[in-house]
Amino acid sequence: MRMHCLNLKAVANLHSLSLPGRASSGVKDCSFRVNRIVACSVPGSGSGTGPVQGSSQSPFFSRTETYALLKQQLEVAAKAEDYKEAARLRDSLRVFEEEEPVLRLQRLLKEAIAQERFEDAARYRDELKEIAPHCLLKCSSDATTLGIRVQVRSVYIEGRSQPSKGLYFFAYRIRITNNSDRPVQLLRRHWIITDANGKTESVQGVGVIGEQPVILPKTGFEYSSACPLSTSSGRMEGDFEMKHIDKVGTRTFNVAIAPFALSTFGDGADTT
Repeated sequence: MRMHCLNLKAVANLHSLSLPGRASSGVKDCSFRVNRIVACSVPGSGSGTGPVQGSSQSPFFSRTETYALLKQQLEVAAKAEDYKEAARLRDSLRVFEEEEPVLRLQRLLKEAIAQERFEDAARYRDELKEIAPHCLLKCSSDATTLGIRVQVRSVYIEGRSQPSKGLYFFAYRIRITNNSDRPVQLLRRHWIITDANGKTESVQGVGVIGEQPVILPKTGFEYSSACPLSTSSGRMEGDFEMKHIDKVGTRTFNVAIAPFALSTFGDGADTT
């Protein structure tokens, strides 16, 4: 995989990559270094080896943008206690979801679980696995290995995607928190990227975004990156190779990056 710096200045929804508040990390006064965005070009993804070119913007909202906008408006209406507007937006979302098989099945699955109709839930789950094998994953993950916590959140970047050419662009933000009492250094990264057709790319490289950061106890390191995919959904998982640097000759160890989804609709239906 070849890494390219990209100017993502025009990406309006990059703020949606924000991870849970730092207070939730379980570390008091934990300082973080925030780093730049890069893009990873996956061989065979149809994107080529150069920087991804942004597609021209339509004057009309795409279906993905419309869905995201409706969800945002529903949240605003609910917080403002405008229940009439919230009900209208909820109904609009339901209509939208009925037209999208994955969203419809996600909603039906959630309802079946809430109502303890587990046979129905199992059927909806199996249907989802058949048409969109990665949609049962969330677009975020959280895992801890030997006191090193890795949190990830992904988001679909509409403005840099070209669905007609089989190019879907996803950005993701990673936060690494050292909750242990020993300093560590991140040496290498390993990613497994799988598209909706089951095609898998295994990618390895030195460090992240051109660095091999040292992360002291009770501190953290954040960076953002991006990856094109040839399908509208997929998944990523992997690990970071690290070592403790407070003693000479220590062995390296792997820190898990738990699986998370890449999806044009984010985490899907959550309007019930």
